Amino acid sequence: MFIFRQPSSSKANHHSQNILLLISPKYFDPSLHLVIGINCSFQITHFHSSTFVPTMAAKMVADALVSNFVQMTIDSLASRFKDYFRGRKLNKELLSKMKVKLQAIDVLADDAELKQFRDARVRDWLFKAKDVVFEAEDLFEEIDYELPKCQVEAESQPILNKVSNFFKPSSLSSFGKEIESKMEQILKDLDDLESQSGCLGLTRTSGVGVGSGSGSIVLEKLPSASSVVESDIYGRDDDKKLIFHWITSDTDEKLSILSIVGMGGLGKTTLAQLVYNDPRIVSKFDVKAWICVSEEFNVFNVSRAILDTITDSTDHGRVLEIVQRRLKEKLADKKFLLVLDDVWNVSRPKWEAVQNALVCGAQGSKILVTTRSQKVASTMRSEQYHLQELQEDYCWKLSATHAFGGGNPQLNPECNEIGMKIVEKCRGLPLALKSMGSLLHNKSFVSDWENILKSEIWETEDSDIVPALALSYHHLPPHLKTCFAYCALFPKDYEFDKECLIQLWMAENFLHCHQGSKSPEEVGQQYFNDLLSRSFFQQSSENKEVFVMHKLLNDLAKYVGGDIYFMLEVDQTKIAQKATRHFSVAVNQPFDGFGTSCDTERLRTFMPTHRNMNGNYHDWQCKMSIHELFSKFKFLRVLSLSHCSNIEELPDSVCNFKHLRSLDLSHTGIKKLPESTCSLYNLQILKLNHCRSLKELPSNLHELTDLRRLEFVNTEIIKVPPYLGKLKNLQVSMSSFDVGKSSEFTIKQLGELNLHGSLSFRLLQNIENPSDVLAADFKNKTRLVELEFVWNPHRDDSAKERDVIVIENLQPSKPLEKLSICNYGGKQFPNWLCQLSSLKKLHLVHCPNLQQLPEEGVPKSISHLTIVDCPNLKQRCQNPGGEDWPKIAHIPTVDIR
Repeated sequence: MFIFRQPSSSKANHHSQNILLLISPKYFDPSLHLVIGINCSFQITHFHSSTFVPTMAAKMVADALVSNFVQMTIDSLASRFKDYFRGRKLNKELLSKMKVKLQAIDVLADDAELKQFRDARVRDWLFKAKDVVFEAEDLFEEIDYELPKCQVEAESQPILNKVSNFFKPSSLSSFGKEIESKMEQILKDLDDLESQSGCLGLTRTSGVGVGSGSGSIVLEKLPSASSVVESDIYGRDDDKKLIFHWITSDTDEKLSILSIVGMGGLGKTTLAQLVYNDPRIVSKFDVKAWICVSEEFNVFNVSRAILDTITDSTDHGRVLEIVQRRLKEKLADKKFLLVLDDVWNVSRPKWEAVQNALVCGAQGSKILVTTRSQKVASTMRSEQYHLQELQEDYCWKLSATHAFGGGNPQLNPECNEIGMKIVEKCRGLPLALKSMGSLLHNKSFVSDWENILKSEIWETEDSDIVPALALSYHHLPPHLKTCFAYCALFPKDYEFDKECLIQLWMAENFLHCHQGSKSPEEVGQQYFNDLLSRSFFQQSSENKEVFVMHKLLNDLAKYVGGDIYFMLEVDQTKIAQKATRHFSVAVNQPFDGFGTSCDTERLRTFMPTHRNMNGNYHDWQCKMSIHELFSKFKFLRVLSLSHCSNIEELPDSVCNFKHLRSLDLSHTGIKKLPESTCSLYNLQILKLNHCRSLKELPSNLHELTDLRRLEFVNTEIIKVPPYLGKLKNLQVSMSSFDVGKSSEFTIKQLGELNLHGSLSFRLLQNIENPSDVLAADFKNKTRLVELEFVWNPHRDDSAKERDVIVIENLQPSKPLEKLSICNYGGKQFPNWLCQLSSLKKLHLVHCPNLQQLPEEGVPKSISHLTIVDCPNLKQRCQNPGGEDWPKIAHIPTVDIR
């Protein structure tokens, strides 16, 4: 039940931010006030240090179109720009004009966001406006980066005149002239945009945020859930029974095919998943495979995907004949169930080429297809099951589940009538109903519900975009719109790793915190959960660790992203455009260039994509030389060459990527990083996972003061760079650490690192002074969730005497979830074992002297205990009569070998 109360008249405050840049008086006159970008001011003041602290002006660029550009007053802008523009035509009046134009564009942009779904001309205007903003951001980042160079150039002049001389017309550099030229062009573009807006009927709006209603009844809502429950499926019981009966029924056919046909958003995939995951199916088939096909239907790729899935391997070569021969061998005389999800192919020869490798299965094999097109079903010569829209009662129940947290409130007649009319407009599409329910959950005023009902988006004629989804997008806050649109870079059925996606958002500068207590990672978590609660993401039914986006939402992301986001796929006819800023390439094809229409200098993102973000996938080849590729970029923020099979070196020219914030070289053959990498002062993320040829990292890595994430899991790095502990925000992920005998490899050097994830400590017998272990401070490393302690088994008994002290000093933090102890020479467990209240798995391998479990027993949280080659302990725990049996009787899985 909901409580109704009068709305508050208070409005959300707009937060403004100032950055204080501290510069040594060695370089600057502290009386000067300089603006670095329209959106961000720096006050130059005394700082008693000779160290220059670089700060990115563009860090203040907002998620909205130009909102942070217009937060400063005209007088403030003019006063801060006056030294730069003194004596030139870009004067105070011109700056005032820029401020007004930016304000005008900002208030018109929201109306354009709404009308773009019905008017292609408005959509074109909106993307031109975004392009102008991108140009401005790039310009300000250039200014921000070049200022330190100006310091160096000015060192030969008297100290008090260094800055002022640089900005005077007599000494204005070519860089300064270029800035003025670009500024004039931006102002001209803003003028053009404003003049065009009148012809397009764009008007000023007050926004569509939560609580934007006025003088209306307000609903007190239940708190948002952080995820959507998979069990909220309504009205499909009969459909499931029919599909299940078809799959499990006996037949004389060797291979039968059924297509579930229906428009996008009806729940075809969900229905197929319900049947596919039914435990009763397991005993009916020898082999099961689920393949997401989507628009691309390449014979080799589909055949390869089926083979990879049924063998759980990706090592099958790149020749179609070989792949299909192996596929026939794996399916020979086996009864299989194959689901081909989201098929668009209407080419019968292509389907027959795939089907040739599938006819060797045993009698009763089944293929279940989901498709939006009846032509596809005909092409595959399949039986057809036409999925219908949800019935009216189920529509309301499904939408209410997301709107009211599963409750069924007794709304007043007015609210009930509005809600039912909104549900009717969803046309019985489950995806649309979920989306509308999530949207209504975040709307407090009845007037907001009325505005949603009357929105012109419902009348959109673009058949590729479901109006309910477009409306949900329109009501997103600006920062979530930006994060959602970024997902246009990923293919359909993509599996999102939450942490990896947040890292990309962070590198693209999408995460803005108005509260100093929150880290960018925490802000990213909030953004992701907000999109999840609004049904833009959903948890994968196959793997609860990853998330997926419905295909129609992928279409929507590509629509609102336009040419700004471009994903290069196999056999793609469309090419990247001049407006493209973010570029991804499918890894199942070699990359041989961008095409002539793409302005690569303007690119901010270059990365490969596959079906998942953080798992194993095929290697890919870049046919361009690494030197040629690097020469293409100027404003790159995100660069990933992950899984690029022909990368073995990184050119020194990497230092030219002065705006780079994320560099991913994982799964490459790179042998070393050049020292010039340490000049990437804006770098926040560096990933070097599975680089087997990489032996060491640059010694000056600590100079990357913005570095927040360093990963080198499963590499052969034998030495951690010094002074990394100085980077207080740095999170380090590494898979193993070999303790050396020299001072360079002591375990003490890990003490200052903020370690994350899983870590194996090997060669622990090399610890000569057990107090060194205390300096490593594992007790306070709360982000380490898996630990392995390994000694060399071939050593003298005298060396094993230190093991008890060493392992006691290795005490991990309480959040530890998995612990493995190998070749431990002590007779007793460490005292801290029973304190690990979150421990789920405990593995004991070759600990011949261990005699009994701790007196207090093992933690009650343990669900899996493995004891291998521990003879004294094995005898006590091997059977129910053993002395230690009561201590492990509560553990669900005990493996004693």
